[in-house]
Amino acid sequence: MNKLLIVGTVAFDAIETPFGKTDKILGGAATFIGLSASYFDVDAAIVSVVGEDFPQEYLDLLSERDIDISGIEIVKGGKTFFWSGRYHNDLNSRDTLETQLNVLADFQPKVPTEYKDVAVVMLGNLHPMVQISVLDQMTAKPKLVVLDTMNFWMDCALPELHQVMKRVDVITINDEEARQLSGEYSLVKAAAKIHTMGPKYVVIKKGEHGALLFEGKEIFFAPALPLEEVFDPTGAGDTFAGGFSGYIAQSENISFENMKNGIIYGSNLASFCVEKFGTERMVDLEKEEVYDRLKQFRALTQFDIEIE
Repeated sequence: MNKLLIVGTVAFDAIETPFGKTDKILGGAATFIGLSASYFDVDAAIVSVVGEDFPQEYLDLLSERDIDISGIEIVKGGKTFFWSGRYHNDLNSRDTLETQLNVLADFQPKVPTEYKDVAVVMLGNLHPMVQISVLDQMTAKPKLVVLDTMNFWMDCALPELHQVMKRVDVITINDEEARQLSGEYSLVKAAAKIHTMGPKYVVIKKGEHGALLFEGKEIFFAPALPLEEVFDPTGAGDTFAGGFSGYIAQSENISFENMKNGIIYGSNLASFCVEKFGTERMVDLEKEEVYDRLKQFRALTQFDIEIE
């Protein structure tokens, strides 16, 4: 079975949307990525850190999905990373109400020995220096390194972000972040500028408007599936990244053509994530549902056109 290394937060979230609110629930980039990747035939491992307050049942949940958790450090007496946010009515914008770094503030990732030679590394949203330290621990150069980041690191750690970007193959960011990182409003120009920073492939997520994949002059667009209800967008981008990296790790094909499939698989899984609060939908999701919705994606995107 092909291996996938996932690095990111395993955390608590408290979420408020126009449809309701939660107390502390399971969240974190690595959690969503791992749950999404578990729908593929891959040997996935998470590298992260939690406090002593993190419930064993959450760790068991990941293990039951055949996710290796030996790289999740439990800090005795420590508290788990916590984020609280409130979404606006359009669900595209949100306000951060509270961020408690807790054990994440001193996180020094330790990659398990058996995962230091993986083919695919998925660097979830974290400080760029933490992401770099993971790459430094690899005993062999991965076939593919996927980087997810956000505007927060562009604001406060841009030089370090540029360092890690030189060592990755794929970057996944949203349209607002792509414009900030590149200084270009046009997403085509933005992708071209980001290519020069290191990544061969640029994935720009546009939320309910789909995702774009760029390799040089090549462009692919995948629409988002129109949904009757969007309940909570938290973790959708991470779920997308998990689906994308999980599919690529399973197939071991890193061509542009195959990445198109990865974009569709990622978009498909993200469409489930938003249907309930936090990880709830991904935990209950059956593989049969995933395949049925893939057929909907195919019907949405395939057509014949006569060109005279």
